Amino acid sequence: MVRITVALVFVIHGLIHLFGFAKAFGLADMPQLVEPISHPVGLWWLAAALLSLAASTALILTPRWWWAFGASAVVISQAAIVSSWEDAKVGTVANVVLLVAVLYGFASRGPLSLRAEFEHDVAREWPSARSSTHEVVTEGDLASLPDPVQRYLRRCGVVGRPPVHDFRATWTGRIRSGPASAWMTFTADQLDNVDTPRRLFVMDARMKGLPIDVLHVFDDNGATMRVRLLSVRSMVDARGAALTRTETVTLFNDLCCLAPSALLSPDIVWDAIDSGAAAARFTLGDNTVAAELRFDDSGDLVDFVSDDRSAVISSDGSSTPLRWSTPLRDYAQFGPARVATKAEVTWHPESGSWVYGEFELTSLAYNVAS
Repeated sequence: MVRITVALVFVIHGLIHLFGFAKAFGLADMPQLVEPISHPVGLWWLAAALLSLAASTALILTPRWWWAFGASAVVISQAAIVSSWEDAKVGTVANVVLLVAVLYGFASRGPLSLRAEFEHDVAREWPSARSSTHEVVTEGDLASLPDPVQRYLRRCGVVGRPPVHDFRATWTGRIRSGPASAWMTFTADQLDNVDTPRRLFVMDARMKGLPIDVLHVFDDNGATMRVRLLSVRSMVDARGAALTRTETVTLFNDLCCLAPSALLSPDIVWDAIDSGAAAARFTLGDNTVAAELRFDDSGDLVDFVSDDRSAVISSDGSSTPLRWSTPLRDYAQFGPARVATKAEVTWHPESGSWVYGEFELTSLAYNVAS
């Protein structure tokens, strides 16, 4: 809603600048503009109008770069206004408002933003070309897995299809910091590399109406998590061994829920529990994390439970492990796979379980770097 409002202000501001151009070239009678406007200055008015319209269009279609058009529009607009100050000085108020929007646009989408870092890392970690493969998952590949895991993979449709090497997913939902805290709505974008395990996750959230940017990075250097208020003020800048172990659980959860064929990895050791559950140990680097996967009678994965994720990681690097689960529901077909489209993320302290996040899958694409 804010983005649309800013775009409309740019459109109106741009159209008003056409008055100065029209007066300069005698295209229309403009009695509200008393001062004469030369042809060169009239071209400034035209340039400000065109750049304002370009900024409004870019804000909707290509938000990463809209601020560059917006900044140019504000500068040229103000130069035109100064040249006709007595007639146009009120336009300075609009330029101040638009300048604030442009500065936030630069902070949230510009080269120093968390979003820009996410997109840079995506381009680096997932090159546009990769050798194709004709291998597919077979029934024989499933033979060593516990029975409920086999049923799950068949139900997801992995047999007869290529294994997942990477995937990209987008989400909407809401999240909160405590059982009594207010919910924050969010949209999120993530990319996971399965072959050389990496995870990038960027979230745009709203806290009491104020924008919050969140970036999780998990790669060969470990895990980091950064949170910024208004894209500028750092609220969280976490890293270290405890966070890396926690994010290893998150990555394993991604594989179980979004890339079922990855459960054939030799990095996962399985133990059968019963017809509706299996235990797994996932090893990545120095960390081995465990989880219990629970399935319903039809074979769908309905919960992932782990005691190896930390709820609190203090500034000295110490952590507090706490049971963590992700109940899943509403399976649907996304391309070649059948996956859960809704999930909750839940902590289970002794005082009572509480949900801190609700996620709804909005898109999912496999092997996007192929």
